[in-house]
Amino acid sequence: MNDIIELKIPSKLDYISLIRLTASSIANSIKLNVDEIEDIKVCISEACINVLNFSHTKEINIQFQLEDEKISISINDVLEDIPKDKENEKQGNMGLLIINSLMDKVEFKNDKITMIKYI
Repeated sequence: MNDIIELKIPSKLDYISLIRLTASSIANSIKLNVDEIEDIKVCISEACINVLNFSHTKEINIQFQLEDEKISISINDVLEDIPKDKENEKQGNMGLLIINSLMDKVEFKNDKITMIKYI
């Protein structure tokens, strides 16, 4: 299996629940357990909130890549190094800590986060 699902939504808090529902459905379709699905939903929420708080983009781009042994979720414009003078700096750093603790692997490259959960 090597399926790719892409989702683009406006950069508005109102649409985070749509991303969470989509992630839940995708994770359920590949037979992840309830805890793994919840971990993915939390991490996607934190990454999207990072985009909303620290990026000036008009849309959030999410890509789900399903492979036999893992699911990779990439989100553009997630800031890894949050400047100390930003208003929501503590919340942003906590979100990154949560992502790193709940996902099996996290990579930042070219202004994009890729979060991996092994199946």
